[in-house]
Order: sequence, then structure tokens, then C-alpha cells
Amino acid sequence: MTGEFNHTMDSKGRLFIPARLREKLGASFYVTVSDEKCLWAFSAESWNDFVTKVREMTYMERKKMRPFFSSATRCDVDAQGRALIPQNLRQYADLKKNITVLGCDDHAEIWDSDIWEPINKKETSPLYIGEVLKEINF
Repeated sequence: MTGEFNHTMDSKGRLFIPARLREKLGASFYVTVSDEKCLWAFSAESWNDFVTKVREMTYMERKKMRPFFSSATRCDVDAQGRALIPQNLRQYADLKKNITVLGCDDHAEIWDSDIWEPINKKETSPLYIGEVLKEINF
């Protein structure tokens, strides 16, 4: 998945899922917490790949994955292209009204636009990109 999309979430917590991402996520997809102040959204196929990786972990490693599973929910896209983001996940990511949805390879990220803006500004600077390329030996 690729791209950056800006949308608004309505008062009921419904978020329009961009058509390009809907094609990849499908009519039903999984949303869960992440290691940042955003949510991860996985297609059913990507979610199954995630689950498979977790099942290959040791018992102690698997225990550390509890937050991802206890917070995960299946979201269904309605006829208007919207998905209801549950209140507990909206609170986790501090989602308000203006939302940025990012394609990130095998998943999408859902950010409150005010939180995403300074991160995006930092991560898209030539200096930062150069540092990342050096770090990964690219």
C-alpha cells in the first residue's frame, strides 16, 4: 500500500477509507494498536500473515503481542466507503476529526493529522532521508 490521504472522521467514528487503499484492504479489514500514536490497518491476508509470524514465536514472545490482539477489531466498509473505528482505538491514537491515512507496504496507518504533521515534516527532510538510507546501507 502506498500514498497519503487526508479525510475527516464523523462524530460517530466513521472514517472514509480511500479507494486506492480499500482495493488493498478489502471490504473487511483488521485495525489494531501500533508502536506509535497511530493505528495499523491490515487486509485479511496481511492479518493472517501477521498471526502466522506470531504463532512461530516462543511463548514469552507471544505474550508480548497481547496488546495487538486484545485491541484488534474487524472493520467493515459500508456502502459510502466508511469504516467505524471503535472508541477504544480512537482514544489510543488520539483520533479527533482530521485524519491522515498512509499506505505502508503491507498495512495502512491511521493518524490524527495534528500528530502526523510534525512527524511527516521531520521524516521527509532530505537530512532524515539521507540518514535512513545510510542506516539501512542503501
